[in-house]
Amino acid sequence: MFNIVLVEPEIPPNTGSVGRLCLATGAHLHLVGKLGFSLDDSQLKRAGLDYWHKVNVTRWESLDALRAAHAGGRFFFLTTKATRAHWSESFRDGDFFVFGRETKGLPEPLLAANREHCLTIPMEADSTRSLNLSTSVAIVLYEALRQNA
Repeated sequence: MFNIVLVEPEIPPNTGSVGRLCLATGAHLHLVGKLGFSLDDSQLKRAGLDYWHKVNVTRWESLDALRAAHAGGRFFFLTTKATRAHWSESFRDGDFFVFGRETKGLPEPLLAANREHCLTIPMEADSTRSLNLSTSVAIVLYEALRQNA
């Protein structure tokens, strides 16, 4: 089982879509820090349809708490600020894929402290700032599943 980590997600439909994706793939969804919405939000549930109650989701106060609870886990940090493509890594069952807020991504100090575990989804130069959060999660998660099929 892979682990999807959303750090301070802001947009309920994105989190709902990621939850639905996690349910469809058997991934565990970890929601970290302050959310930009309530887990009772109707938009969240609309994006996850009536499946939200089946999603394997855990709330964490901080990323440090999640990492301490899974000290042996491999954590990969997805960012537009990295140069190493996500497909260049060999993923293993149990890996954690960490995604930041829709408007700001992951904090610079976190990226700097984990530079060797930062990955990106390549895009055409000067095309767009970033991809939609749920699209990014799907791209990385399905690459990990493909590698482990």
